[in-house]
Amino acid sequence: MKSFTFTITDPEGFHARPAGGFVKEAKKFPCVSMVVKNGRRADACKMFGLMGLGIQRGETITVTTEGEQEEEAAIALQEYLEANL
Repeated sequence: MKSFTFTITDPEGFHARPAGGFVKEAKKFPCVSMVVKNGRRADACKMFGLMGLGIQRGETITVTTEGEQEEEAAIALQEYLEANL
């Protein structure tokens, strides 16, 4: 299992457009990817789950990947967050 933390810097938080791109990126890999905020978890491949976390600017999330290609997925998801949020 790989994991990393990321603090959201986008003024609008983790809103629909970057969440959609994040889901698209997560779906490229066969592993299970999860986003955790304050103990609540959401599947990184489920848009409504991510939006339901209500991630705002300044909040820190933890992203975990587990399974086949977990390392590649973690790198790709972290790069996506850094470029878009």
